[in-house]
Amino acid sequence: MESLLGTLKLHTVCQEARCPNLGDCFPRGTATFLILGDTCTRDCRFCAVKKGKPLPLDQDEPERVAQAVRRLGLSHVVVTSVTRDDLPDGGASHFASTIRNIRALNPGATVEVLVPDFGGRFNSLKKVLEEGADVFNHNVETAPRLYPLVRPGASYYRSLELLKLAKEMGALTKSGLMMGLGERREEVNSVMEEMKEVGVDILTIGQYLRPSRRQLEVREYLPPEDFLAYEEEALRIGFHFVSSGPFVRSSYRAKEALDSISAAKLQTNKGHGLQWKAESQEAKMRKWGKTQS
Repeated sequence: MESLLGTLKLHTVCQEARCPNLGDCFPRGTATFLILGDTCTRDCRFCAVKKGKPLPLDQDEPERVAQAVRRLGLSHVVVTSVTRDDLPDGGASHFASTIRNIRALNPGATVEVLVPDFGGRFNSLKKVLEEGADVFNHNVETAPRLYPLVRPGASYYRSLELLKLAKEMGALTKSGLMMGLGERREEVNSVMEEMKEVGVDILTIGQYLRPSRRQLEVREYLPPEDFLAYEEEALRIGFHFVSSGPFVRSSYRAKEALDSISAAKLQTNKGHGLQWKAESQEAKMRKWGKTQS
């Protein structure tokens, strides 16, 4: 896996962010591709990705990602990026090109994108959504009270608005939260309620682990029963799929989440954005394998 990525000169968030699941995912031939370079223009205090002034865009990167997908034989592809506030569209065109290239070389693969907030630019969001990714992911990460400490430069309400707009354009939406940064239980429950209000379908909840001494210290290590309690609350609120546990990350075993809600099929309707295929709530619940309490 490392040899292939090196040959194609590609980055993965698995390596750059020091993901604890790398030893599980790489042997299974899965990875989350990191596009737009390896240098982020923001300084989120939880993240190990390099910060600074990025290099110019590598215009051939989308094609090389598609080649890697074909050589690995991936059936579900997750693509994320660093934040590029230096680019006029925040890198949205590059995301769109990557989706197109993956689909051209791998017509049977499903595609999931985990995007930054594009600085709140609606036109950038639209560029990505119009390519019809099967899953649209943007992580809220933590409670709004902690944003100045954890995500300086980001906005909790901007992230919610991005997810809301994506849902209004018909996307299957996904987001994630980190635990152990000093959040309170009532804050987490409130955030989950607000995420569901803007239409988030899939939720991941994991334990924050300090990547290095440069990042924030862990305030609390939650026991497994707390993650189970959050999962039960999220399902009660109405999320269609929830993955909650200490080592859960937003793209960990992402295909399982998509497969579990296979009733949520997306189709591209040229000129009208993305549309849900009509299906009864009862049929959706049966396919999701969930029962209403």
